[in-house]
Amino acid sequence: MCAKIKVPLDYGRPGGETIELAVSRMKARDPGKRHGVLLMNPGGPGDSGRFMPLELPDSVRDRFDLIGFDPRGMWSSAPVHCGLTEAEAKRRHPYDPQTFAQNVAWARTVAEKCRTKHGARLPHITTRNTARDMDVIRSVLGEKKISYLGVSYGTYLGAVYTQMFPDRTDRFILDSAVDPNRVWREYNRLEAPHAERAFRRWSEWTAQRDAAYHLGDTPAKVRKAFWDLVAQADRTPIKDDDGQTYTGADIRNFAGFSMVREAAENIVRWKNAAGDTAPTTPPPATDSQAPADQSSAGYWSIECGDADTWPRDPEQYRRDAARDKARYPLVGDLTAGITPCAFWTKGSEPRTVVDNDTPALILQYEWDDSTPLAGAMGLRKAMKGARMVTVAGGEGHGVYANPHPPCVDQAVTAYLTTGRLPAGDVTCQASDTPPQPTADHSN
Repeated sequence: MCAKIKVPLDYGRPGGETIELAVSRMKARDPGKRHGVLLMNPGGPGDSGRFMPLELPDSVRDRFDLIGFDPRGMWSSAPVHCGLTEAEAKRRHPYDPQTFAQNVAWARTVAEKCRTKHGARLPHITTRNTARDMDVIRSVLGEKKISYLGVSYGTYLGAVYTQMFPDRTDRFILDSAVDPNRVWREYNRLEAPHAERAFRRWSEWTAQRDAAYHLGDTPAKVRKAFWDLVAQADRTPIKDDDGQTYTGADIRNFAGFSMVREAAENIVRWKNAAGDTAPTTPPPATDSQAPADQSSAGYWSIECGDADTWPRDPEQYRRDAARDKARYPLVGDLTAGITPCAFWTKGSEPRTVVDNDTPALILQYEWDDSTPLAGAMGLRKAMKGARMVTVAGGEGHGVYANPHPPCVDQAVTAYLTTGRLPAGDVTCQASDTPPQPTADHSN
């Protein structure tokens, strides 16, 4: 069942303008076991959550009314469309002293386009207001408390809710976690040192399988093969079999070394496609909405509106990108570079400081490249009443919806069905664990 719920655009003016949220509901399949409602957020920020209930296992669907929703500013909930071209919707740009001015112009253009389209609305597209929206959904459903499953960015949304509404928090599962007290710029920069460690681990794993991948029989040879490919793609972008084009920066960004087998297959695919050339003329800019506009516009609305910690001086981004590129050459410049947040309209409120003892269950893969383990450890420190299940050697993003060891199901099932958390934090081993890196020279 789908419905629309009206909420204030500005909770400081509850009698003012309203917006509509798109909400879906699947009632508990076993009324005799029903515990309550379980709201969900799949991450992003900017992803749609209306269809997330379809992904839950039977044991959860029996006990909870599953509530999906598109957060404010996203998809079917008063969406933010900025009219970005495909090139403008691209989120990460490599640092080069010769092209930095172009990156500044891109960031300013995105911010100005969004401000022109939604200037009065942007300050209210924040995680704090989405948490308030969740509480309105709770009230409309007639529930005293809500349970929750949040993935990736959804862990931050869940953490903010526990801080704002601790007495209305029931059973919260925070899967693949964000450090809530480093949002958003410093959190994004956590990815760079993690990527370097994952790259070393990948090069060792791949060297042991040279017969399969032919990228080199030592880690040093494997790393050289990768950087040679990056340099080639920087000279002439590579077009793969799907018609997608990749620059060297794209390869650095999308290789995904935390997933060792998938990364090796990606590199081989790009090497095989390197003989093809990409179009040298970019697509013309238009005023029409590009396919990626909704996702990117929603992403920047939250990233820029949530915190007032984004530097306003472009030179700060220049210095940080140059420094991080030297220290973390894989993606350091991509995660430290300038963004539209340098020119964005400030959000309506300061960042939420998360520091509480509200119970929750945190799930984390050791080698998650989208939300690194360090971020989950930051969330665990901030939420003193939580427990954390770490899958050592685990790869990928999103523990509960992906293959995982029995310890995860045991902890989740016990928590959702009884409300009992593990006695302490739990670490269990993933199967088929690749070798760990032999040394860490990233610091």
